[in-house]
Amino acid sequence: MRADRLVATLLTLQARGRVTAAELADELEVSVATARRDLEALSSAGIPVYPQAGRGGGWQLLGGARTDLSGLTAVEARALFLLVGPAASVDPDAKAALRKLVRALPETFRSDAAAAADAIVIDPGEWGRPAADRPAQLAVLEQAIVARRRVRIEYAAWNRDPVERLVDPWGLVRKRERWYLLGAVDDAERTYRVDRMLHAVITDEPSSRPVDLDLPEVWERVTDEVDRQRSRARATVIVDAGVVPLLQTQFGQRTVVEEELHGLRTRIRVTAPTEQLIARGLAGWAEYLEVVEPESLRDELRRLGQALVVRNVER
Repeated sequence: MRADRLVATLLTLQARGRVTAAELADELEVSVATARRDLEALSSAGIPVYPQAGRGGGWQLLGGARTDLSGLTAVEARALFLLVGPAASVDPDAKAALRKLVRALPETFRSDAAAAADAIVIDPGEWGRPAADRPAQLAVLEQAIVARRRVRIEYAAWNRDPVERLVDPWGLVRKRERWYLLGAVDDAERTYRVDRMLHAVITDEPSSRPVDLDLPEVWERVTDEVDRQRSRARATVIVDAGVVPLLQTQFGQRTVVEEELHGLRTRIRVTAPTEQLIARGLAGWAEYLEVVEPESLRDELRRLGQALVVRNVER
């Protein structure tokens, strides 16, 4: 698991002072490319790990940090636990290891490190298309969660005007390449997509956080509700087998293969928030598929086809 490797990498640097990516790869039994990515991840997270060029060079942990982690600054400790903490949401062993690491920190750093370790959940599933870049407001939100401060955001949902919200931030979730903020507004649980935040500012107001908060459990409730909303309409379709991967790209996990048929044909089930969205997604592949059910979806496809003809006849 990557969290284990990151901590092992840090401890190796503390013990040896300087290592090359090849030496680290041999030590941890991973590829050189993997070792190099882990070193770069630690450095990018703000932990004082730097490459030294030239003969006798390699990667070095600066600042005299020792194997008990007491040489890390508060900022560096928080960065480390933000980086390795997400593994605790999916692996009990990683959670136990993080608890031990927290106890190895100077006492004054432990609260922030523990908060950072609990701040992020990783969800490998997929909703829609991935975002290209790390959202601009993510660092501000991480700081607000660890510092237990409310954050004021300006949020623009895809179909609404921007609004301002004062949020008690509980934690962050990365679902593939998208990030979501979990928290509360006026004591009501809320979820916000980070790349739709126009601004985010940390306030001086302390945030409210449930004493028994379990971030993975909160996210599970959110995903259950989103999946329910996204699956209100469904259709069964027979389609050319070669088109199935294209529909899976378009509809994501909402495309389920039910049966492989003769003649390179496949029966699939597609779900979406509305029947109209299913129809619009299937319309581009109309010559390769037949709708089995519902009849109302066939009616909607016929309506779209007629509208296309009417609007594009020769003038």
